[in-house]
Amino acid sequence: MKIPRLSFLKVRPLALALTLFVAGACPAEGTPPVVPQVGPEASQETVPAPTAPTRPDTARDAAPASASKGEPVPELKFPGLTINARERCLDVDGTICLSDGALELIACNVGGKVHESIVAVEARPSLIHTALLLLGARSGSPAMRRPANEEETRWVDIPPTGDLIDVFLEFNNAEGKRVERPISDFIRRRIRDGIERPKSGTEADKAQSIPHAFIFAGSHLKDDGDGPRGYLADISGHVISMSTFGDELLCLSELHSHQQGALEWEIDPTHLPKKGTAVTLRLRLKKSSEPEPKR
Repeated sequence: MKIPRLSFLKVRPLALALTLFVAGACPAEGTPPVVPQVGPEASQETVPAPTAPTRPDTARDAAPASASKGEPVPELKFPGLTINARERCLDVDGTICLSDGALELIACNVGGKVHESIVAVEARPSLIHTALLLLGARSGSPAMRRPANEEETRWVDIPPTGDLIDVFLEFNNAEGKRVERPISDFIRRRIRDGIERPKSGTEADKAQSIPHAFIFAGSHLKDDGDGPRGYLADISGHVISMSTFGDELLCLSELHSHQQGALEWEIDPTHLPKKGTAVTLRLRLKKSSEPEPKR
């Protein structure tokens, strides 16, 4: 798999290691991606998400050595993104590409589905994947569909797996102040015929119904003849997906159809910057809600 050249940072050995790391962390394409169906022909079975394999995760728990000494942790800059090790977040350069309409994606690559995404980014999904691994995030696999019997007359949907990543937008507000808002501030349930789909009554329930955390599914690697395996999200441009395509880098935990008549979400423009505004798409490892073990 090709990773953008990092020779300008003079870290070619690190670049090679990262390339091998992300190649080993991505699942090879072996099953068809899910295309959720609606109506009576929809799949009748869904199996629980498989447990992610356990492996050493020192990057997740170990603080940088310089941080323990009170020294500033340097930011790592790559084409189109910056890794902030101290804050354990990834800042991706982006541009608002849509101000109104239905959503299939939160973020896509420039030249991708900008007519159904909030943000367009220049950074390749494979590089974003590598940066998340450096921060200690663990990738899983996108949703997929597998036969439930040998005759392949019944199929089951396998939910996506991977660590949860909180998604934010950072931008200058009307007063010129830099602000950070969760991506859920710019999304709402789709309105049809002037009537919004019903939600739970309380504001807390309403907030919980709008997603702001996404699964680090990690797309797939696909064989390309005698050449290097290709990273599918680099081809499709699916960076952060609301609908289920089966090749996205980050996705929702539930499966959602990408058929035009079944799209669930749309832009809430109330606080969204104008189309064409430069923004930062911030990806932050979600803090675990589990209590720390007693020592």
